[in-house]
Amino acid sequence: MWPRGPETVRFDGPTMGTSFAVTVVAESISDAEAEALRALVADELAEINRLMSNYVADSEISRFNAHEGLDPFPLSPPMVEVLAISDEIHALSGGAYDITIPPLLEAWGFGPRGDKGRATPSDADLEALGDRVGQGLLKLDAKAGQVTKGHPKLEIDLSAIAPGYAADRIAAALEARGYHRYMVDVGGEFRVHGRNQRGEPWQIGIERPAASRDDAPVLQEVVPLTEGALATSGDYRSYRETAEGKRVSHTIDPRTRRPIDHRLASVTVVAADAGRADAIATALNVLGPDEGLALAVENDLPVMMIVRAGDGFETRTTPPFDALRQAAGSATIEASP
Repeated sequence: MWPRGPETVRFDGPTMGTSFAVTVVAESISDAEAEALRALVADELAEINRLMSNYVADSEISRFNAHEGLDPFPLSPPMVEVLAISDEIHALSGGAYDITIPPLLEAWGFGPRGDKGRATPSDADLEALGDRVGQGLLKLDAKAGQVTKGHPKLEIDLSAIAPGYAADRIAAALEARGYHRYMVDVGGEFRVHGRNQRGEPWQIGIERPAASRDDAPVLQEVVPLTEGALATSGDYRSYRETAEGKRVSHTIDPRTRRPIDHRLASVTVVAADAGRADAIATALNVLGPDEGLALAVENDLPVMMIVRAGDGFETRTTPPFDALRQAAGSATIEASP
């Protein structure tokens, strides 16, 4: 009798306004264990949604946003961790990544209260929001597990880090249960470890930007990983159109208070964990193809950018990303910190 190879279980479905897929490989996985894994994944996703969704009225983030006092607000450990990472990437990006942008999102027709048919905000409208936006107004005391607002109407949005962080949480839960071969995808933010059922590195596809959100996905490149995370940020599927037919990106540059308007269509980041990869990808997407690439090179980040060029696209990569390409046939490809 031929020896049995490793078994695979896969779970997928909707979550956090997007979708997820989790694949686990092991020598043997019983039906009961598969159901336990399914419940584990569902519990982790539900917990992050309960804490970090702006669309859930009684989530921790919604309660914080509704809190108009300037006294310290107690946070759960996951929220403390996510806000600490957010502060880190805010500093790294020179303010291009900023979680205090809900008033700007709303002004431009996005977010839970966004009206996609609203008129373009004036300079005066945006100026009036200035004292409510800025991550410097958010004072985190990680040791005490609390955060303080510098303005009573300060609000935060974690949609550019929560999916990646959820992937990290699921990965940690799988590891704690003894599984070390898995691929977790939450909203296109990946966390992987080990090898797939064929004994090869996990193959993560990077989508080529499309002209329309309705176009079928086309593969641009495949990145093989055996450990670490990969996240992609882009504006080609998340946007709205004004009454005049102008496309408005959902990605807001907090420094200008306006949607990004440059040639960068998407940026992919490889890192040790998906939360940071998610946030860094957003920051680089805000910075654009020149400033963003310079920051990635300066910090030795594995990054690939897909940039609009005439009627097509061109790719720009950093040396660490090129090293991943060159090592594609090797036994192990490690993620950078």
